[in-house]
Amino acid sequence: MVTGELRRQVDKVWDAFWSGGIANPVEVIEQITYLLFIRRLDDLQLLAEKKAARFGEEVENPVFPEGYDNDLPSRRPYRDLRWSVFTNFAPAEMFEVVSEHVFPWLRRLGAEGSSYARNMRDARFTIPTPALLTKVVDLLHEIPMEDRDTKGDIYEYMLSKLATSGTNGQFRTARHIIKLMVDLTAPRPDDLIDPAVGTAGFLVAAEEYLREHHPELWADAASRAHFNGPLFTGYDSDAAMARIASMNMLLHGVENPTIERADSLSEGHPGDDRYTLVLANPPFAGSLDQETVSKDLQKLVKTRKTELLFLVLMIRMLRNGGRAAVIVPEGVLFGSSNAHKAVRKLLIDDHKLDAVIKLPSGTFKPYTGVSTAILLFTKTSSGGTDRVWFYDVRADGMTLDDKRTPIEANDLPDVLARWQNLDAETARARTDQSFFVPKQEIVDNGYDLSLNRYKEIEIEEVEHRSPAEILDELDALEVEIQDGLKRLREMLA
Repeated sequence: MVTGELRRQVDKVWDAFWSGGIANPVEVIEQITYLLFIRRLDDLQLLAEKKAARFGEEVENPVFPEGYDNDLPSRRPYRDLRWSVFTNFAPAEMFEVVSEHVFPWLRRLGAEGSSYARNMRDARFTIPTPALLTKVVDLLHEIPMEDRDTKGDIYEYMLSKLATSGTNGQFRTARHIIKLMVDLTAPRPDDLIDPAVGTAGFLVAAEEYLREHHPELWADAASRAHFNGPLFTGYDSDAAMARIASMNMLLHGVENPTIERADSLSEGHPGDDRYTLVLANPPFAGSLDQETVSKDLQKLVKTRKTELLFLVLMIRMLRNGGRAAVIVPEGVLFGSSNAHKAVRKLLIDDHKLDAVIKLPSGTFKPYTGVSTAILLFTKTSSGGTDRVWFYDVRADGMTLDDKRTPIEANDLPDVLARWQNLDAETARARTDQSFFVPKQEIVDNGYDLSLNRYKEIEIEEVEHRSPAEILDELDALEVEIQDGLKRLREMLA
């Protein structure tokens, strides 16, 4: 989380945009993201240059090559497009370089025909004056970017400023929750991963997991090509989010992921039964106009609730054997409408529901106080649910208020450890924090998946004293008080 001095620095950048005439919060976030992206590209090349100099080699595939940018009428050397260079220019020249050279180059940076190129085609530099650009650049230059998590923290803090962040779904899932979901599903080098992309937080975490756990994916050209392309896919209806996700993936070393602008719930949605892993926190945006919802999704569940439609969509997108970790509002677990029951029945009877992990109610503060859970399931198209594992997460390592500051209490490591050794869970009692529930019991309870339906509360037997004993004690206390008052009067006399 952004705290202390870093928070003040980000606030200064934000205030500079507002005082400079840019009042749209999404536009502010997008312009800041572009500038941080440009700065990060320069940082990556500086690291590559230092490494090459150490070993007496040339920089392989430099972001900023030698020579000139000949694709523009006014020729500039590529080195002038680097953050470390143009930030030293006079305000007027820096403004001209960024607006007339850096941004056109940025739009051409991705491979021809790539989703990055499509997303960045509409990228626009909207900072209106050299004075504002200079002020923002100076402020951003002071923000430390060495820690790879800082960019995400900054973005999360900026999103908290959006008045609409809790209703339009554009809020960032906390990194420790994303990491848990990635660890639970254990991405594989041959996966095809699809999320509701947002800013690509899930894809970045999956990419990091694969680099750490599967170094063999670099062993041959086919594995590398799969990693740098089809392995990572994401869709978002918001053009700005798609652009930010594209830049995020490129910064993390994935050259050509598929990040597309698309309404996943509309006609022509990308549900084609080919993905092997879904990681998502889809928006809980309430109800949609039924006319805009894909007809084939409505055949499976007649509803306008986005959280139910996204669940059905994710089942559709997975191939048989594919697995998913999806965050849902808690109402999905026990909602009494026909649509709620139909989706739960679909998961349990037609596929394999593996686990329901209940999260604390403050997990997504300050954006929303909605209680949520993680559903883990496997698409089979032939059933397979014989029991469902429940876990009641009471602490996630952060306070459950709007500040969400770190604390010691944290159940998430225990969740992962128990998930990786489920055989040992069979002996757990319903009074424990985690336990199994047989499928038939869930069916008998109308497919209710709320943890409290099955959890047993252990009541401690307390032995109370008899009323007569308490009254005797009060009588003795009253005598003692009267004696004290009598002695006090005697002393005063």
